[in-house]
Amino acid sequence: MSVSLEGRAVLVVGASAGIGRALAAAAVGDGARVVLAARRKDRLEEAVAEAGGGHAVVADACEDGGCARMVAEATALIGPLDLVVYSAGAAPLRPLAETDADDWRSVLATNVVGANELVRAAVGRMAPGGIVAVLSSETVRSPRWGLGAYGASKAALEASLRSWRHEVPEVRFSCVAVGQTFPTGFGAGFGEAELTEAFGHWGRHGQLQAEFMTPEGVARTLATTFAVALAHPDVGVEDLVLRSPSPVAPTDAWAATEVHERELPTTEP
Repeated sequence: MSVSLEGRAVLVVGASAGIGRALAAAAVGDGARVVLAARRKDRLEEAVAEAGGGHAVVADACEDGGCARMVAEATALIGPLDLVVYSAGAAPLRPLAETDADDWRSVLATNVVGANELVRAAVGRMAPGGIVAVLSSETVRSPRWGLGAYGASKAALEASLRSWRHEVPEVRFSCVAVGQTFPTGFGAGFGEAELTEAFGHWGRHGQLQAEFMTPEGVARTLATTFAVALAHPDVGVEDLVLRSPSPVAPTDAWAATEVHERELPTTEP
């Protein structure tokens, strides 16, 4: 018998683009009660229309009280939460020597403070056996040129999640390290020159896959995995790693790919 998120109460934060948007759509398609939360009202309304259902909650995880409001509105709409997913993320693309204090404040506010504020708001409003999941990155264990601040923020996020497990054992916490995925909104603010330089560095260090994952593929995998875990509350799903099984691309192969000729990919590394 197949297992899905049908009937589950699901909150996805960062649901206006990329993996978060695809995951919300997958949950709606399964028949879950879904709240899509993000700060961009127009993109969020598009995501709800595209998914064919769900409730939009416009809020910024980085604003004081933003996460508490997301959770309060979500539970008022769909009840105690079975699954909460934090997929919001931010990153400057520049070497650490050029990463200034404002860059650090921005990336830590979104990737660490916002995530922990969401967890803090959600843990008291979970259904029995519920799961709180955050999206991390393979850059924590495989640093990439230009993403030092991003990788450091995700390492801090992972460390905080381990502490949440100790302090709130009645909730299951899942850390999902995501590899290169295209297309996402992750690098929407990256400049073409910076991306060109970054892909050159990543390619020379063997850090580019020949093929990227898609947001839809990642989302379907997560929706199915969490659905099975919710059906088995005695099983923890503490750490997941999702990355393309394709071989590493040759050093300069990325420069000749169809994707690169069309536009430089902005990946979720």
